[in-house]
Formats: sequence, structure tokens, C-alpha cells
Amino acid sequence: MIDMIDGFKPCGKQKKKNQIILTHSSRGVGDYLQSLKLRFNGKFKRIPNYIVTRDGQILQLLGNNEHSNYFTSPNINRNSIIVCLENLGWLKKEPLSNHYVNWIGDIYKGNVFEKKWRDYYFWQPYTSIQVENTSILCSKLLKEIKIKNQVIGHNTKINGIERYDGIVSKSNFDTDYTDVSPAFNFEEFLKKIEHEQFT
Repeated sequence: MIDMIDGFKPCGKQKKKNQIILTHSSRGVGDYLQSLKLRFNGKFKRIPNYIVTRDGQILQLLGNNEHSNYFTSPNINRNSIIVCLENLGWLKKEPLSNHYVNWIGDIYKGNVFEKKWRDYYFWQPYTSIQVENTSILCSKLLKEIKIKNQVIGHNTKINGIERYDGIVSKSNFDTDYTDVSPAFNFEEFLKKIEHEQFT
């Protein structure tokens, strides 16, 4: 179920973790993996532990006890596992057209989730299989790493979020972050996490 992707080096290791942080890629998975491999001559330091693709595939880039410099805070990096969902994030409607573009100009012609949030209006939806497999992965990590089984079920900023034990979103840390977006179905995710506890 989990495919290992080789070639990514951690910035450090720490066995005890207290958070799983949900983020998204802001681009398609192929482009995202290329950018992780090639930026800064292969020395890019913002590597997630896992990627969950739109078709539900789970890719592991770093071990559970490894971390990169995903955040500027060394403590957040050491204490967390980063789970990144393939998603374009916020979208902009192209005038006089039937499509949208993301922040790097990629064209998107699918359905959008509409909600004004953090100065943006349109978002690429996350897929059902993606939410389901993210919940399965997170439940597995909660058990294996003994992270407290609790979830912040929204994406607004919370002061002191770095001290929370459980599953959080990158957008809980700062209002500058837009992942995970309002298109993420927290209600469904929470249901699936609860279901996984009893299976």
C-alpha cells in the first residue's frame, strides 16, 4: 500500500514524534516530486515524509523517525511527520475562459470548491480516495509512533499549536498558509479516523 521513493535525505532523526501535520503540494505530484529532487541542485530541505496522490497512492520519501527542514522551527521539524496531499490549492479564474490557473500558471478545468478564505475564492477539491487513504495512513502512524489520537478538525490558526499532540494542518500554524484548504473534508476525515480505531 505504501510505495517507497528513494533518493531523499533527511536533515535529522528523532524517534519520538507528537504531531502529524497535513499539508498539500500546490502542484501536481509529478511536478512536485521533480521540484523536490532538483531544486537547489538536489539539496532542497523541505521534504515531506509522505505524499498522498489524488488517486490515493501513498508515497514515502522519509522514514518515520526522520525529518527535513519543512518549517523554519527546528522543534516543529523534529517533532512532526509531514503528510502532503497532492492538490493545486487556491485557483484563479481566467477571464473570458472556462478554466482556472494555479499559482504557477497550470491550467485546471475540473470542478472547484468555492469559499472565500485567506483572500482566495476558488480551490481544487481533494478526492474521496485521497481523504480515505490519508485517514488510513494517519491512523497507522498514530498507533505505530504512539501519537495521541486526536485531530484539530479545522484549518484556522491556533496559538500554541506546536504543543498540540495529534493531527494538525499547516494552516493551523499561521494565517499565511493555505493548506490544507477549505476544500478538505474534515468531517469525513474525522469519521474515517474514528472508524480506523475500531478495525
